[in-house]
Amino acid sequence: MPLPHFLLMLAAVIVTAGATLLAALSLGVPFQVMGLVVLAGAVVVHLAARSGDAGDGPHHHPGG
Repeated sequence: MPLPHFLLMLAAVIVTAGATLLAALSLGVPFQVMGLVVLAGAVVVHLAARSGDAGDGPHHHPGG
């Protein structure tokens, strides 16, 4: 991936995360609830990435 595309993608992710935080705070969502939702999402993504592990996933170490 070329550097300008990577930097643009990174900036888009940061701006989107900021907009999401701003929207949630303006709606009155407490930080604790946002933290629990983010934590639950991270667990789901982590488990989903490992569930189809056929030995060639991100945790595969050939010859290890």
